[in-house]
Amino acid sequence: MASKHSKKSAPVQTVKTVASQETEVAKSAVTTAVDNCDCSNESDLFKPTVEQFKQSIVNHLRRTIGTSEKKASNLAWWQAVVYAVNELVFERLTQTQATHAGNDTRAVNYLSAEFLMGRLTVNNLCNLEVYNTCKDALASLGVDINAICDEEPDMALGNGGLGRLAACYIDSLATLKYPSIGYGLHYENGLFRQEIRGGRQVERPDSWREYGCPWEVCRPESVQEIPVGGYVEDQVAPDGTIHKVWHPDHIIKAVPWDIPVVGFRGSSVTVLRLWESRANEQFNWDVFNAGGYVDAQEEKAASETISKVLYPNDSTEAGKMLRLTQQYFFCAASLRDILRRYNRAHHHDYSAFASKIAIQLNDTHPAIAVAELMRLLLDEEGLNWDSAWKIVTDVFAYTNHTLLPEALEKWPVYLFERLLPRHLEIIYEINARFLDGEVARKWPNDNGMRAKLSIIEEGPCRMVRMAHLSVIASRRVNGVAEIHSQLVREQLFPEFAQIWPDRFCNVTNGVTPRRWLLACNPGLAELYNEVSGKDWPLHLDSCAKMRPFADKPDFQKRFMDVKYKNKVALAAEIKKLCGVEVDPHAIFDVQVKRLHEYKRQHLNLLYILHLYRELLSDPTKTIVPQVFIFGAKAAPAYTLAKDIIYAINKIGERINNDHRIRNQLKVVFIPNYRVSLAEKIIPAADVSEQISTAGYEASGTSNMKFAMNGALTLGTMDGANIEIVAEAGEENNFIFGLSVQEVQDLKAKGYNPWDFYNSDADLKAVLDWLDTDYFTPGQPGALSSIKRSLLDHGDPFLVLADFASYRDAHKRVEELYKDKERWARAAIINSASMGKFSSDRSIEDYVHNIWSLKSYDVNNK
Repeated sequence: MASKHSKKSAPVQTVKTVASQETEVAKSAVTTAVDNCDCSNESDLFKPTVEQFKQSIVNHLRRTIGTSEKKASNLAWWQAVVYAVNELVFERLTQTQATHAGNDTRAVNYLSAEFLMGRLTVNNLCNLEVYNTCKDALASLGVDINAICDEEPDMALGNGGLGRLAACYIDSLATLKYPSIGYGLHYENGLFRQEIRGGRQVERPDSWREYGCPWEVCRPESVQEIPVGGYVEDQVAPDGTIHKVWHPDHIIKAVPWDIPVVGFRGSSVTVLRLWESRANEQFNWDVFNAGGYVDAQEEKAASETISKVLYPNDSTEAGKMLRLTQQYFFCAASLRDILRRYNRAHHHDYSAFASKIAIQLNDTHPAIAVAELMRLLLDEEGLNWDSAWKIVTDVFAYTNHTLLPEALEKWPVYLFERLLPRHLEIIYEINARFLDGEVARKWPNDNGMRAKLSIIEEGPCRMVRMAHLSVIASRRVNGVAEIHSQLVREQLFPEFAQIWPDRFCNVTNGVTPRRWLLACNPGLAELYNEVSGKDWPLHLDSCAKMRPFADKPDFQKRFMDVKYKNKVALAAEIKKLCGVEVDPHAIFDVQVKRLHEYKRQHLNLLYILHLYRELLSDPTKTIVPQVFIFGAKAAPAYTLAKDIIYAINKIGERINNDHRIRNQLKVVFIPNYRVSLAEKIIPAADVSEQISTAGYEASGTSNMKFAMNGALTLGTMDGANIEIVAEAGEENNFIFGLSVQEVQDLKAKGYNPWDFYNSDADLKAVLDWLDTDYFTPGQPGALSSIKRSLLDHGDPFLVLADFASYRDAHKRVEELYKDKERWARAAIINSASMGKFSSDRSIEDYVHNIWSLKSYDVNNK
C-alpha cells in the first residue's frame, strides 16, 4: 500500500530521552498487521518496517537507557520498546492537538477519581497496527515479546468497574476522534497489592511506578497552585458591593503527568492528565539548619500524601479529610487547566465557554468541581452569580453509578469549614436558591420536601450531599443501564425527576473490544476476522455475522478449541500463582469483581459447599468437573468482605486436597486481581457469575467482557444482565432469582431469612457447617461471621431467598455443558450478540444525548 507521505520526520523526544536520536523512524510505505487484525483501510499513521523498528529499539536501548543488547534485562528491553512506540504516539498526539486547536473544537473533559488503565504496551501496539512488526523486530534480536511485556506493571489508578469504564471510554473517545481529555489523580500507590497469607487478605503498597513509567510525560509548564484551608473575608468595594476573598492556609502544587491514549489505527491520540501533589515549598532550610532534619520536610510529606494512595481508609477522621482533599485537589487543578486552555483562545470572554466545554462527572467523586467552578468564575474571573450559574449548569453532566445509599457520598459540614470555607458558602447559596426557587414553586410550604431535597442533610452531624449537588448543577443525569436509569429516576431521585423530567437519561455501559477481545483473545479475534472482516474492532455489531455459524459443527469445534487453548493457559497461570492443578476440560466458573455483599460472592460459596456435601454424602456420585475461580479485593476496613475471602480460601484448601471427591470440584482464589489478570481469566471462562441482588448492580462491565469472549452468563435480572440476555437470548444463559420488583415486594412485607434457613434442610446444613472447625481445624466458628450476617444481621442482600433458585440454575449449567454442541452454540451466540456493548456505542450515546461533540479527522501535516 502506498503511503500518503514520503518525507521523513524527526521522532518526537520523550521525557526520559537524554541523548538525541541518531536514526529516525521512517514513515513507511509498508502496512504491517496487528496480530490477527491486519487492516485493509489506509491510515495516516506512519508505520515502520521490521528493520526500522528494530533499529529504533536498539537505539533507545543504547542511547536512552544506556545499555547494550548483550547486557539488557527484560525490563530494559520493554522500556526501549515503549520509547520506540512513543515516537509514533507523540507525533500523532501533536497532530491531534494541532487539529483541535486549529478548529477551536468543543471538547469533553472527563473527570474521574479512577482510570484503571492496566498495561498499555500490547494495547498500543495493536491500536497502532505494529504488533507483528514489533514482535518480529524483537525476535530478530533474540527477544520474546511476551516476556518483555510481562515486565510492565499495571497502572494502578483505579479500583474496579468505575475506573475500568473510564479507561474504555477514553479509548473510544480517541478511536472515534472526539476532542477530549481525561482528568484524574496521579496515585503513587494504587488501591493496594493483595497478598493471601494463611487464607487472609493482606494489603501491601502497589508501587506501580517505583522505577518510573515510560508512557507518561511530565508537563511542568501546566503546573497549577491549589489553595486549601484558611478563612473567607468580606471586602466592601467603593461602589458598596461585597466581594469574597479567600485567604488559604497554604498552597499545594499540582503537577500534571500526561499519558497518551491511542485510538484504534492511530485515528487520534487523546490525553489522560493526572495530577501529582507536591508542596509549594519543598524544603525549609531554616528549620533544617536549626537541627529539625525531619520537620524540614513536614510540608512536603503532608502535601505529597494527597496523591499517595487511591481511596484512603475513610473510616477515620484523618482518612475522611484526606479523601475530601484528594477530590478537591484534582478537580481544582483540572478546572484551572480547563480555564487556562479556554482562555488561551478566548481571552477571558466566557460568552462561548459553554459552547466549547463539556465536563462529565464520573460519579460523585468529582462533585466538588461544581462549587470550584462557581468560585473561579465569581471570585477570580469576576462574573456575577447568574452568569456563572448559567455556565455551570450548561457544562456539567453527572453519571450515577450506584443505588446504594452508603455509596452516595456525604461529607461533614465541619470538614468543609476547615478545608474549603469558600466552597461551603457557595454550596449554601446554591442550596438556598434551589429550595426557594424550584422546590418552593413545586411544593410550596412543604418543609418535609425541603429537608429531603436540600443539599445539606440536617442531623447531629450536618452533611453535604454530593449527589444532590451533582443533580442540581448538571444539565443531564444518566444511569448506566436501562433498569438502573429507571431506578435512578423513580427511586433514587424521584422528586428531582419531577422538577426536571427531561434531565434524566440512560447510557448503557460498554467496553472496548480492542482490549477485551482483539488484544486479549487473539484466537477468537482470528475467527472474527474470517467471518466479520477486519473492521469489527470498530464496528462490533458486525460480529453478528457469526451467529449463522453457531449451528455448524466444524465452526463450533474451532470456537471451542480457542476456548480450550485459553483454559490451558489459565490453568498454567493458576498453578503458578496458587499451586493448584485444575483440569481445562472442567467447567471454568468465574466470579471476578470487587468483593462486596451485594455482589454476593458468599452466595457462590454456599453453592460450592452444597456441591461438596453432595459429593461427600455419595462417594459414587459423578458430576461434570467444575473449577470455581474467584478474584477480588476487599476494602481494608470491610471486615465481612475480608472474612468471605478467608472463607473462600480455607474452604478451597480443604476441597482441593480431598481425594474422596476425585478432583471433580476445585476452588481457586487468584490473588491481586487486576486488569492484566482479567485479560487472561476472561477469555478462558465458561460461566460468568453475575449474581448481584436484583436492583443493586448499576450495570456491570465484566458481564459484557465475559459474554464477548464466549462465556455464558449465570446471573440475576439486574443491571446490564437484562440487556445482555435480551441480545443473546435467555435460552443461551442461566437466569435465576428474584426480580427487582420481587426484591422490593419481599423487603416491603418484611423479609425474614430464618424462614429460608428453617425450611431448607440443605441450606441449613451448609450454614451450620460454617460454625464448625471442619475448614479451620482447631478454630471452630472462624467462618461464623458469614452465617451471622445472613441470619442475625438480616441478610440485607437476600442471599438465602435466592439460594434455591441459584442452586437450580447451576444444575442447568451442568446439564447443558454435557451437551457439547448446544453449549458451543450458546457460547457462539453470546459472543456474536455483544455489538451493543461496545464502549464506542456508549460514547456515541453520550455525544448525541449529552455532550454534543463533533468528530475531527486528524491533520497529518
